[in-house]
Amino acid sequence: MPKINKLLESAEETEAAFYDAISRADIEAVMSLWADDEEVVCIHPGSPRLIGHAAIRSSWESIFEQGGVQIQPVQLHVTQNVMTSVHNIIEEVHRTTTRQQDIHILATNVYMKTPVGWRLVSHHASVVPGEAPADARITALLH
Repeated sequence: MPKINKLLESAEETEAAFYDAISRADIEAVMSLWADDEEVVCIHPGSPRLIGHAAIRSSWESIFEQGGVQIQPVQLHVTQNVMTSVHNIIEEVHRTTTRQQDIHILATNVYMKTPVGWRLVSHHASVVPGEAPADARITALLH
């Protein structure tokens, strides 16, 4: 597994590095951000669940055959404790090298604090039909 030179001190820093690496189609950088655990999981929109580094790497290599993907994470909602951080976001996706239509993706990224900094353990994404949903907030607790 590729190693990253810098200790990523927050889940937000790891997430920024993840989307930067995707924009550059840098497979080594993308894979260096995943936890050193074969139970890592990635689900791309419309694709089956991928478990483990080899399957995840292969999927990103296929995506990067078309070049980098510009993804702007918006409407971030974070749930965090000492060891994990769950980021639910809307991704605004812009293809740089194809004529594919820009789309919006609902994504959940789960990060874990490890001895070498915050690492990705799960990325689950699905296409949002139509326009990006508005950021809805719950104003009252049910319990």
